[in-house]
Amino acid sequence: MITSRLTSKAQTTILQPVRTALGVAAGDELAYAIEDDRVVLTKAPSRRVRTGDPVDDPFAAFTEWDSAADRRAYKDL
Repeated sequence: MITSRLTSKAQTTILQPVRTALGVAAGDELAYAIEDDRVVLTKAPSRRVRTGDPVDDPFAAFTEWDSAADRRAYKDL
């Protein structure tokens, strides 16, 4: 069994044998699944960022207010 210690800031190190088994490296995301009294740690599926994706553009959700009528109505604000 591989163990690690939890710090006072609730952080722990994912030890090399676990990183190798999961195939993860710096910058990869991890996924946690809670099953009864266990937590299953897996490598999160990679997310492709597309143009207009809120991850890429945090204001992409506001395009519904970007019509010609909206621009005319709010041009003096």
